[in-house]
Amino acid sequence: MALAAAAAVLALAAPLAPQAAETAQAASWAPISGTGSTWSQNALDQWRRNVATNYSMTVNYSGTGSSAGRRDFIARTVDFAVSEIPFQSKPEDGSAPEVPSTGFAYMPIVAGGTSFMYNLKIGGKRVTNLRLSGETISKIFTGAITNWKDPQIQKDNPGLAMPDKPIVPVVRSDGSGSTAQFTLWMSKQYSSLWNAFCGKVGRPVPCGLTSQFPSYGNFKLQSGSLGVAGYVSQSYGEGAITYVEYSYALKSGFPVAKVLNSAGYYIEPTASSVAVALMKAAINNNSSSPDYLTQILDGVYNSADPRTYPLSSYSYMIVPTQAGGIFTAAKGKTLGTFTHYMLCEGQQQAATLGYSPLPMNLVLAGFEQIKRIPGADASNVDVNTCRNPTFKPGDSPSNNQLAASAPQPAACDKQGPNQCTTGTAGAKGTDTAVTGSGSGGAAAEAGGGSGGAGAGTGTGATDTGTGTGSVTDVSLGGVQVNIANPARATPFALADDGWGGQQTVMLIAGALLVLAIVLPPLVFGRLRRSHGSGD
Repeated sequence: MALAAAAAVLALAAPLAPQAAETAQAASWAPISGTGSTWSQNALDQWRRNVATNYSMTVNYSGTGSSAGRRDFIARTVDFAVSEIPFQSKPEDGSAPEVPSTGFAYMPIVAGGTSFMYNLKIGGKRVTNLRLSGETISKIFTGAITNWKDPQIQKDNPGLAMPDKPIVPVVRSDGSGSTAQFTLWMSKQYSSLWNAFCGKVGRPVPCGLTSQFPSYGNFKLQSGSLGVAGYVSQSYGEGAITYVEYSYALKSGFPVAKVLNSAGYYIEPTASSVAVALMKAAINNNSSSPDYLTQILDGVYNSADPRTYPLSSYSYMIVPTQAGGIFTAAKGKTLGTFTHYMLCEGQQQAATLGYSPLPMNLVLAGFEQIKRIPGADASNVDVNTCRNPTFKPGDSPSNNQLAASAPQPAACDKQGPNQCTTGTAGAKGTDTAVTGSGSGGAAAEAGGGSGGAGAGTGTGATDTGTGTGSVTDVSLGGVQVNIANPARATPFALADDGWGGQQTVMLIAGALLVLAIVLPPLVFGRLRRSHGSGD
């Protein structure tokens, strides 16, 4: 009977063995913390949740904005920072140059599109297929266009009878990489509009990149990506438009404007259109430069490929290359392993989360940066075992599987008298009826990732890179770990680490173990007494 009880306990406790091993392994991962970008926060939150679940690794992150993240790194109060722009030698607010006192490196972590999320209705019905040219967008965010019925917006949207409603631009109140990327684009592409606006609000001219968007007129200022997206998504946000990473529109269930590219097509910032665009990004490949791996996007803005989303870019993690302050070699081991996970396994989820996975050339460059992190284990950094959806073993670094399979835009996405009716981003599946003079049609990537033939030239190529994962052995810090389906399909907020199913099972197993130890002697004693009284 004792053997049976013990066997029952072992059978129930057996599934806990990997958890016990994982808990034991957790002691080898020093917790790390970082601050910075909200542009890439949805991806970071997903990845750090994954490594917490699968590896018992603690990675803390606070989306305080890129500017704050860079300041925290300089102050040595964090182990890493995340930013869309490098340290600024001449901050636009006149503050001291951003010069870290310890060694650092930029590591690309995820690509994406800065999108224009909006809340607009025509006749009480939500618009989900808005189109805007770059000039129109620049005029909206410099106060030159103030009403949705403006002739220039109407020209972009022949299929919509634009409503007579004021436009409410929603901009960031904090120093942000999103603002920096957006204003850099305006300063490069529409410098006369941007300089005129800067002069109007008292900024020095010529006015280039800024992390702090000027307050003006009826503009609404909100902190963080969640702040601007949250304002637009409320009922009082009708008529509002903001700039925010595409992921936030997906998460909010709201559409984004398709933006006119140099080839004359209005394009949504999907994973594939961003991948195509970034094929034209120039990368600082001088490894001795402090700006090594930073991006030059002029070629992206003006790419002639009709599949290009023009406001595409990527985000950097700023990692230390020297121990000092709160950063130690033990933390470097954790940081090196976490960044390896992000560059490879984590990129499988990028498209589903609203981003675009990094191509091989940036992954290879990222591997070189991992080797510079004190304490990082670079022994298993191998591109041939890296499960990144943009390349396969044996591919050339110049290849990008996602860009190669990107569908051509539909005919109704071409600038002209017709307009696709298909909803975008978080409003995919909700079409907008034709109310203007143009005719409709379906966009090339209608249906949430699989390109339909639509009304034009869409090839029907499927968005790759959203893999659900599979059971596989991965070397993590020199330890082989078995992962079952690490990729999750949807973005989510991190759950409180309170009492859950795992803790309940462990409690039951513990109670059964106690019973297995205590119960057999009691049972055998009772049997002996019973047998003795029967003699």
